[in-house]
Amino acid sequence: MSFMVNYHRWILEIFRPYLGKRIVEVGAGSGSFSRLILETRPEHLDAIEPSINMYPLLAAHLQDVDPNHVGRAHQGTLIGSIDAIRKSGTPDSVIYVNVLEHVEDDENELVEIHSLLRPRGHALIFVPANPWLMGSMDHELGHFRRYTMKELRRKCEAAGFTVRLASHFDFLGIVPWWLKYCLFKSKTMEPGAVRFYDRCVVPASRFLEGLIPPPIGKNIVLVAGKAG
Repeated sequence: MSFMVNYHRWILEIFRPYLGKRIVEVGAGSGSFSRLILETRPEHLDAIEPSINMYPLLAAHLQDVDPNHVGRAHQGTLIGSIDAIRKSGTPDSVIYVNVLEHVEDDENELVEIHSLLRPRGHALIFVPANPWLMGSMDHELGHFRRYTMKELRRKCEAAGFTVRLASHFDFLGIVPWWLKYCLFKSKTMEPGAVRFYDRCVVPASRFLEGLIPPPIGKNIVLVAGKAG
């Protein structure tokens, strides 16, 4: 997914009005999305990655792309990193891009996010949608679920949030995903195919979905706000 630059920029553009200046990114991987966040010039970025293998890549990447040293890498989970995050201040936003579906107890995770955020802060969530699209790659990646819009909204509201924005995302990606990972049960994601999709399909999807919000999509993008 590090090849999906246009895809990630599209997600970030939706999140951008809600970012604030003190940001936490959970499940930062090797730092490809962190790099885009840093382009928005935050005052501080806490990038959290639980994988022992990926964390060194994240730390090295932040060192390379962050000359102002506003980013800090943490190895662990959100819950395990909360005390360290609070030492640098209360965050304005917490970002989960393709991460919440990996958390078994997602409802408790949302409660922890709510408690961490400042008043009027935001949880910025991007997840796979539609349980009927649960395929071989979801299992390969360790997904516990694909969300319905109703389920994700309900869980955010139960954690104390108000849903500010919720929309389907990437309508054109539904059929390729279903064919490759539901029908043919592939367990691979070829870099060449990912680059092609990002360069050729994503710009068209972004344009079309900017004109007409899709009634369904491969993913859901949701912004949940904490009361002031």
